[in-house]
Amino acid sequence: MLSQRAGREQNERADREREQERYEQAQQAKRDLYAQLNAAARAYRVAGRDVVHAAERGEDVDHAVLESSKEAWGDQYSQAQMALSKDVLHVVSKLDRTLQVGYSIVKQLPSSPNLDEAYQRTKAWFSGPLSDGVYLLRVTLRHDLGVEVDPGFEQTRTRILTALDTARNDIERLLDEERAEKAGSR
Repeated sequence: MLSQRAGREQNERADREREQERYEQAQQAKRDLYAQLNAAARAYRVAGRDVVHAAERGEDVDHAVLESSKEAWGDQYSQAQMALSKDVLHVVSKLDRTLQVGYSIVKQLPSSPNLDEAYQRTKAWFSGPLSDGVYLLRVTLRHDLGVEVDPGFEQTRTRILTALDTARNDIERLLDEERAEKAGSR
């Protein structure tokens, strides 16, 4: 009887240890995904910003780094769509749209009717809304992992997401107007 109880306790302990190991592996996989997602977002933002600065200085612009970082972000975003919770995915999706607008701004830059204004607008996008979006991603991921728990997180998240939506809508409207103006002048 005693040996049966000892055997049962040993099995229960082994089950708890396996469960703990599975949990730790899942947490590590989540941390790895979050780190890769954060790195890809930062690299994409930096690549776009660097293209803008090089173009403004009149240097030859190699778009390969931007295209590569865009692709790397797309790969990470695809993986994230399958693994993230709804709240975290909401932030990542908003950042994806913000990054897409940054890419569009860079691609449309050479054909802008007023280059000085376009460079200022583009630099403001990368240092303002896009930087804020990448910051929000990092804070959201850290909050979800329990690394950085801020009691005001929800208010901050809502405020930044609202500001991103407003800024994105404004810049998309402006870019559409420029495209229409250019098409009308042909």
